[in-house]
Amino acid sequence: MKWYSQVLKNYANFNGRARRKEYWMFVLFNFIFTLITLAIDAAIMYQFSFFIPVLTIAYSLAMMIPSIAVAIRRLHDVGKSGGYFLLAFLPIANIYYIILLLTAGEPNKNMFGEDPKNEKEFSSYDNIVSEA
Repeated sequence: MKWYSQVLKNYANFNGRARRKEYWMFVLFNFIFTLITLAIDAAIMYQFSFFIPVLTIAYSLAMMIPSIAVAIRRLHDVGKSGGYFLLAFLPIANIYYIILLLTAGEPNKNMFGEDPKNEKEFSSYDNIVSEA
């Protein structure tokens, strides 16, 4: 949930870099919340015999800018410009786009900013092994 709220705090930040974990945790929670809104909309449809998924549409529109922003920051982490985001809309090229989203980020600083990996997230075992 931390990653989801972190993306929402930077909802319109198209600069910098986003780790794979930040991106994919946001995608996971976004998917879960979309399913919840769909379930609520379905319950409303059942009660009132009409189906306009108002809640799902509202949630999807609210998440559009944060989703694009975190995707562009994810592309920055692998050293690509935000323009590569447009590959998501092209048949076959969208496979390359997904591969980019799954690729490990560039270590250290790149032209889009510092490495977003935080040393504090390593386990204490890693710290002990590295000191030995």
